[in-house]
Amino acid sequence: MKFHLPSADLFIPDGLPTADALSRITHLGIGAHQDDLEFMAFHGILQCFHSDTEWFGGVTCTNGGGSARTGPYADFTDEEMMAVRREEQRQAAIVGRFGAMVQLDYPSGIAKDAADPRLREDLRAILAAAQPRIVYTHNPADKHDTHIAIVVPVIQAIRDLPRDKRPHAVHGCEVWRDLDWLGDAEKIVHDISGNDSLAAALNGIFDSQIAGGKRYDLAVMGRRRANATFFQSHGVDSSDALAFAINLTPLAHDDSLDIVEHVTGAIDRFRADVVAKLRSRLGK
Repeated sequence: MKFHLPSADLFIPDGLPTADALSRITHLGIGAHQDDLEFMAFHGILQCFHSDTEWFGGVTCTNGGGSARTGPYADFTDEEMMAVRREEQRQAAIVGRFGAMVQLDYPSGIAKDAADPRLREDLRAILAAAQPRIVYTHNPADKHDTHIAIVVPVIQAIRDLPRDKRPHAVHGCEVWRDLDWLGDAEKIVHDISGNDSLAAALNGIFDSQIAGGKRYDLAVMGRRRANATFFQSHGVDSSDALAFAINLTPLAHDDSLDIVEHVTGAIDRFRADVVAKLRSRLGK
């Protein structure tokens, strides 16, 4: 694989040749930052963890140079932080038994530049080589600008592929905004119950963010537990950890659909549901 940036890193934990490693990928996570995959695509990691035929592959698009840092990392330069975060992501790929881990190393500014085609072209090359069955990426209602800057070229790159080479399913996952608001009938529900130990092991690898001032590890686990408890208002909990995703598969299969209208349609349906419930109690 040749990527636009010479600093891009392709890591294959078990040392398989590149073409073989990529072609075995069945579940592909594409995230903005180191640790996004472990937080949003744990369902895919878990589906492949104990399998001999299913393989998770990861793509991290940006270089981590703008990370917040305090404590032991307070005096790290951007270059030093980038090196730490790259190694953390490699270690997560080992612990999570990934089939391959690609770090494209783009500065956030380039990733956010809609006029720059390089990220989209790199993603297209990875998708063409892997031809995954399922893709996990950010949801288009996320509040982090860089996450939105990733989900758009992911959809564009998928649409660049021949129709018979596109993934069967694309899930837009929770990170910087949860999807509790999405109508239950529209949620893709990832049941990841009973796997707190693996989840904690993966989340805890990213010490530069945790010790650097953000307890993402606790927040992500808490959100999953909250999703499980608050998903159903009646009856006892049947799961202890759920993650939600919005279905982006229609965007991947129908090039005429607009990504903005796809997500605003879900928001409009949420608004209509809230209004209908309130009006029914007000007798209107």
